[in-house]
Amino acid sequence: MKSFTRKRALGAAAIAGVAALMLTACGAAPEDDASGSPAADTDFLACAVSDEGSWNDKSFNEAAYGGLVKAEDELGVEIQGLESSSGEDFEPNLTAMVEAGCDVTFAVGFNFSINDVMTNVANDNPDAHFVWIDGWNSGETNLKPIQYSMAESSFLAGYLAAAYSTTKTVGTYGGMDIDAVTVFMKGFENGAKYYEKETGTPVTVVGMTDFVGDFENTGLAKSISEGQLTAGADVIFPVAGGLFTATAEAIRESGGNAVMLGVDKDIAVTQPELADITLTSVEKRMTQAVFDVIQALADGEAFDIEPYIGTLANDGTALSSFGEFDDKVSDEIKTKLDELKAGIIDGSIDPLAAP
Repeated sequence: MKSFTRKRALGAAAIAGVAALMLTACGAAPEDDASGSPAADTDFLACAVSDEGSWNDKSFNEAAYGGLVKAEDELGVEIQGLESSSGEDFEPNLTAMVEAGCDVTFAVGFNFSINDVMTNVANDNPDAHFVWIDGWNSGETNLKPIQYSMAESSFLAGYLAAAYSTTKTVGTYGGMDIDAVTVFMKGFENGAKYYEKETGTPVTVVGMTDFVGDFENTGLAKSISEGQLTAGADVIFPVAGGLFTATAEAIRESGGNAVMLGVDKDIAVTQPELADITLTSVEKRMTQAVFDVIQALADGEAFDIEPYIGTLANDGTALSSFGEFDDKVSDEIKTKLDELKAGIIDGSIDPLAAP
């Protein structure tokens, strides 16, 4: 695990308890991208514990940590982040944050459900406030979930992928076989099949049972991607955190015209060297959600356990711009995507129901 402290040193005793483990950490916190000083300093400490991997994963962890940095820059709060090199770090990292006196601690990812770590720590520390991204509340009085209807934007991505594909074979795979991953994949498959139903053009979706088993095995992610390319897929949607880089490598080496879809953040922006093979990205806009929660608490609002749910309607999830592919996506398809988005928002289209 690795500690990142902004603006002040936190409870020395608490952080000292994890310092001995820091030598095994990897990565570094994202650099601040805002200039100048915060508008005002406030005696509020916002903390976060990452899912497996670093804050610099260009994906899930970094998007969440970005909310803390935004709060530091714009609200003047103090922030602290601990990286988890494995699931075994979750409990000690969360406990360290409690002991450091964090006003709120964000747990980043569904994996905090393993061995009931999140709920156990919350129940053991009833006076602490926790926010669980991709989590839930099982009756805890101090645990707020942040959830996303990721099937919505993934459905749009599936339709777009099917429309863009020349082979009419598209692929997807997941980091782990967990609900927070498979919901993307199911929405993607249903969107592609919706295109098939509307146009009468058969579309094959490969990879619905392809999982890496974690979010770090680039070798296996590349092998899965290569297999899908061999099967004819010319659009691949990796739902596997930073492992999209392995898919990009497989696409480059294939020498073909395949493209990929980014996940969580706008990959064409965060990694511009991949913009020429990134059709769009399915954004889970965690940065704003994390910032909003911190802002409310820093402004004096009482902590509540009502879930924050990101949807197409509240812009909590969306497709990124088409970037370098904008002129390759027809106006007809763009209009259709707007229609589908409206249908999902008004409830006439269920992205989790097979067409």
